Parts: sequence; structure tokens; C-alpha cells
Amino acid sequence: MNGKSLIFAFGYGLLFGLGLIVAGMTNPAKVKAFLDVGGDWDPSLAFVMLSALLVLGVAQRLWIKTEAEDNETNTCGGDPGLLDARLILGAVLFGVGWGISGICPGPALVGLSSGLGGSYVFIAALFAGFALFRFWNKS
Repeated sequence: MNGKSLIFAFGYGLLFGLGLIVAGMTNPAKVKAFLDVGGDWDPSLAFVMLSALLVLGVAQRLWIKTEAEDNETNTCGGDPGLLDARLILGAVLFGVGWGISGICPGPALVGLSSGLGGSYVFIAALFAGFALFRFWNKS
């Protein structure tokens, strides 16, 4: 990466982190209240997710257009339309972990900078999961 790319990456990361803080996504209690649809449900994070999907949709359209213009191939490493057992299992594990802890990777990284103890445990478990995945898929 060149210097300009690093500056943009830092800026986007900072904007993302600030957005998570403003939206309350770094507060596990708020996330759990959103997931508790049978109890004291807090729908405010649905608006955060909706706005994220809108931004993603626009960004994808721009990226696909640029990719077509550059005549590049898919660099994501897989078939974007493939829905297999590994993807579904990963999504289920992510959802269960999110529901239990009230934290997902982005807010956990932001939580590290604010000294939230749960974030340290979450990040340690996340990297343990990465290591387990690499060990399991060595072949």
C-alpha cells in the first residue's frame, strides 16, 4: 500500500469506529436489547444496519462499475453466489456469538481503545477461532 492508500484506510477506519460509537454499537447491552425481540426490544440498531446496507449497496455498484471498466476478475477468492454448509455454519456461529456477547468484531476493536474488558476477551476468542480454523483447514 502506498502512503495515500494508508491515509484513506485510516480515515475510513476512524469514520467507521466513530459511527459505531455514535450508534451505540459498542455497548453490548444495547445490542442485546436489539436482539431481544420477545422482551424489551430496542429497534434503533435496525436503522444503523439499514443505513450500512444502503452505503454498501452504493459502494458495491461503484466497485462493480469500476471493476467492469478495469476488466478485472473477482479478487474475493470465492464464488460470490455460492451458499455452502461452511458459509451457513460460519454465519450461525457468528450470530450465536454476537447474541451471547452483544459484541461483534468492529465494536470489539473500538472497545479495545476504551478499555472495555469484554472486548479483550472477545478479541482473544476471535483470534483463537482464527487459529483453530487455520489448524482445521491445513490441508
